[in-house]
Amino acid sequence: MSTISLLSGGAAEGLVKALAPAFETQMGASVSAHFGAVGAMREKLLAGAPTDIVILTRSMVDALARDGLVVAESIADIGSVPTAVAIRRGDARPDVTTAPALALALRDAAEIYVPDLERSTAGIHFAGLLARLGLADSVARALRPHPNGTAAMAALAASSTPGALGCTQATEIIAQPGVELVGLMPDDLALSTLYSAALCVSATNSDPAKTFMTQLSGPAAGALRRSLGFSS
Repeated sequence: MSTISLLSGGAAEGLVKALAPAFETQMGASVSAHFGAVGAMREKLLAGAPTDIVILTRSMVDALARDGLVVAESIADIGSVPTAVAIRRGDARPDVTTAPALALALRDAAEIYVPDLERSTAGIHFAGLLARLGLADSVARALRPHPNGTAAMAALAASSTPGALGCTQATEIIAQPGVELVGLMPDDLALSTLYSAALCVSATNSDPAKTFMTQLSGPAAGALRRSLGFSS
C-alpha cells in the first residue's frame, strides 16, 4: 500500500480526517498527515520532509510555487476560514459582536487559549488584534499559547478555570469536542484566510495524491467543508 505524505495547517485537519478513511478504502493508499501552524509546516517542507501534498494559506502556496517547490498548475483552493472566539461547551457566552464588546470579554477572561503567536495564521492575527485594541500588556497574564489551534482548543476544553476563552480559526473550534464557537471576530477586526492544496514537486505518490486533492477541494465535499467552517 502506498502512503501519501501530507503537511497541513491546522485549519484543514478536520476536513482531512473526515475524508481520509473513505479515500484509503477506495484507493488502497494510506494518508500520513501532519498538522500544525502554517509557518511550522512550511519549515518542515523546506527542511526536506518527504511530502506529497501541502495545505497552507494561498499566499504561502503561491510563494512555494514561485520557488519551484510545488506544482503551480496543481493548486486547488479549499476555502476560506474566518477567525472566531470559543468557549468551553456550556459556559456563559460573552458578547463579541463589536470591537468594544470583544475587548471587554478579553479583559475579563481568566485564560485565553490561542495558537502560536508568531507562526500560525490565527495567532499572528490575534497578536495584532491585541495591539490594535491596546490589550497586549493587560491580557498577557491570561494568554495560554499552544503550537497550533487544535492543541489550543483541546487545552481550552480541558481547562477547569471559569471564564476561559479561546481564539483561533473557526474550523479548529468546530472540530474540537468540548468547545463551541461563540461568534466570529467583529467585521473591523476580522480575518478570513484562503487555504489551498498543492502537489509537491518532490511527490513520490503523485496519482493518489492528485485524487485526494480533488476530493478535498471538489464540489462533492462542498457541504462537508461548509459544515466544518469553510466558506467558498
